[in-house]
Amino acid sequence: MTHIPLDERLIVALDVASVEEARALVDRVGEAGRFYKIGYRLAFSGGLGLARALVEEGKKVFLDLKLHDIGNTVEEGVAAITGLGVHMLTVHAYPQTMRAAVKGKGASDLAILAVTVLTSYDEADAREAGYAEDVASLVARRAAQAREIGIDGIVASAAEAARIRAIVGPATHIVTPGIRPAGSDAGDQKRILTPADAIRAGASHIVVGRPITRADDPRAAVEAILAEMAQAV
Repeated sequence: MTHIPLDERLIVALDVASVEEARALVDRVGEAGRFYKIGYRLAFSGGLGLARALVEEGKKVFLDLKLHDIGNTVEEGVAAITGLGVHMLTVHAYPQTMRAAVKGKGASDLAILAVTVLTSYDEADAREAGYAEDVASLVARRAAQAREIGIDGIVASAAEAARIRAIVGPATHIVTPGIRPAGSDAGDQKRILTPADAIRAGASHIVVGRPITRADDPRAAVEAILAEMAQAV
C-alpha cells in the first residue's frame, strides 16, 4: 500500500442531523481533520452539497451510502457520484453489486469499498438474518470475492482486519468503523478496537464518530486519537 499520511487515516464521521451542525463541527475540528464521512442521515439532509464543498476546500470525503440494488441501478448511481469528487463510496459486498460499482466508477479516482458485515452484527444477529456461517467466515468469504472483483477496499470491524489483510493483500484499503479510543463507551457497537489496535491489526483507515462529535473540544479529541494512532504506525 502507498504511504497514507496519518491525518488522512482518521475519518471523522459527520453523524449529525443537519448540514449546519456538520459545518460547525468541521470548523471546530479545523486543520486537525482531513477526512470526513457522510452517511445516510446527513446525505439526505443536504449533505451531498456539503460533500462537494468539502472537496473544493481540499478535504477528503467518504460517502457511506452502502449501495445495493440491481446491477444497472448501482452502475448508474456510482457513475453519477463520481461527479461529486468524493474519495470513497460504500456498497454492500454482494458480487453483482460490487461488479456494477467497479464498472460505474470507470476511470475515476473514486475508491469503491465493500461492506462485508455491519459492525453492529454479532453471531446472533447473523443467524437471525438467515446466515448459516459465523460472522468471521462470512467476512472472509466476502473479502475474497471483493479481491477477485477488483474492489478498492473493505469495510469491516477492526476485529477482522488482520484476517482480511491476509486475504486481500497489502494494496487494498481496510476501513474500520466501530472504533473507540481507550476509555470510551462502546455504544451500539459490538465488535470494536481502539485506534492503535486497529492500525496494528492492518486497518488503513479508521472511522470515529461519537467520541469526536460529542466531545467538548472536537479538535482536541481528533488530536488525541491521532496521537494514539501514531503509537502504532
